[in-house]
Amino acid sequence: MDPLSNVLSLLKPQNYMSAGFEAGGDWAIQFPDQQDGIKCGAVVSGACWLSVEGVTDAVRFETGDCFLLPSGKPFLLASGLDVTPVHAATVFSPVRRGGIVTHNGGGDCVLVSSRFALGGNHAGILLRMLPPIIHIRDEKGKAAMRWAVERMMQELREPEPGGFLVVQHLAHMILVQGLRLHLAEGAQASVGWLFALADRQMSKAMHALHDDPAYRWTLQDLAARAGMSRSTFALRFKQTVGTSPMDYLLHWRMLLAADRLENSRDPVSMIAPSLGYESEAAFSTAFKRVMGCSPRQYGSTRRPASREGNAQPTPLVRLAG
Repeated sequence: MDPLSNVLSLLKPQNYMSAGFEAGGDWAIQFPDQQDGIKCGAVVSGACWLSVEGVTDAVRFETGDCFLLPSGKPFLLASGLDVTPVHAATVFSPVRRGGIVTHNGGGDCVLVSSRFALGGNHAGILLRMLPPIIHIRDEKGKAAMRWAVERMMQELREPEPGGFLVVQHLAHMILVQGLRLHLAEGAQASVGWLFALADRQMSKAMHALHDDPAYRWTLQDLAARAGMSRSTFALRFKQTVGTSPMDYLLHWRMLLAADRLENSRDPVSMIAPSLGYESEAAFSTAFKRVMGCSPRQYGSTRRPASREGNAQPTPLVRLAG
């Protein structure tokens, strides 16, 4: 898989709500803290304002505009910023896992949105490098998302057998496409593994690391993949990704190890060599340095069968950005 697919697979984004919303007249709805997750959506028709807590400027969405809200902060959707808001629970309480909600008679503004929880324990490797509001206005980008948005709205309006799965897959398409578009639009000014994928030379090195994390990569190997000298590559990688190539590789290996310790019964003796370590001791030392505890301690507190005990919080693993 490519690096973005690798990370999203590790984070296991779970769409736990997709719904349509129609509002008319003057309206404003205050949404609570979304916790660690991403809300994505699009304006099917009409226009509205979005204000996110802690962000100075509100954003106006027009027909066709798409958005991602990765911060999880409380936010406001409204026809106008001077309208007194009502709490989302008073409007959306009848909704469970889909459908269309009509507010104030509907008709003026129609939106479709999905909420994702990130099932992995390291949501920060994606969320912390994204701004609180991602506003997709590029016409080519909106056209690429339009089919999925319109199809989702149709599924929500006219439920058919298998509709739940169709909506789930459409929501994932919108999420990935939104991240792609943000990557393309923001790559020049941002630092982090995600934005390195937009750099042709850095992307080759990133793909190599993700394709074979167990390989004994050297700086020279990766520089050759990128078509650069070793010194130039090391400097460029640090500037683009925010960390050294070897440090990035170490942290990515430990994220993969943590996922297996949590979601499989693979012993350390199997995980260590699969990630390029000749001995359990070397692997355990690296894991403890990055994760803050030994592999066995991590596995005993994070496996599904053990989660009802006094599991300790998992340290946030940084992949820069």
